[in-house]
Amino acid sequence: MMGFAPGMTGRAPFLDGYAEAAAPAKYVEPGCPYREDDIMAPEQAVSTGTTILAVEFDGGVILGADSRTSTGSYVANRASRKVSKVHDRIFVCRSGSAADTQALTGFVVNYLGQHSVELGKLPTVNTAANLFKMMAYNNKDHLMAGLIVAGFDEKKGGQVYQIPLGGTLLRTPVACGGSGSAYISGLIDDKYRPGMSKAEC
Repeated sequence: MMGFAPGMTGRAPFLDGYAEAAAPAKYVEPGCPYREDDIMAPEQAVSTGTTILAVEFDGGVILGADSRTSTGSYVANRASRKVSKVHDRIFVCRSGSAADTQALTGFVVNYLGQHSVELGKLPTVNTAANLFKMMAYNNKDHLMAGLIVAGFDEKKGGQVYQIPLGGTLLRTPVACGGSGSAYISGLIDDKYRPGMSKAEC
């Protein structure tokens, strides 16, 4: 059994030569995007996911979305377009699987274009939303797609329709979606009120 006397370090004698462990060497390749002082730090995970938003105002709608596409904690594309044009005055905000939502949007653009030619006039926002809803609901077991369809027509003016996972269709004056929507829903609850102007939105 080994005792300790005043002045002893409290370490085993064979470790006295290694009082301070040397910091690992940091080598930075020329042109490396990392800063030298955080080479050994763990990478931060993506803190928020997709956030999409649409708001009705007195005379139209406003749509918005972030632009980052991530796969887990890896940012696959930092400049993607999550707001897609469906027709002249109708747009869709897409969240979930990018492949699924792009495919759905392509089908709706095709069908809505044919419908518009047959009618000889612009389609309604409600028709576009129902087309998205039908395809999302009929394929709900195979798709991961959360959508917000918004636009303007002569019948009902500005309209916002939300289609969450599963294919339900809801008309709401303001809608947000995506895995990052929890971060902005509180702000909407606090700031939004019916009848806002374009400038207030």
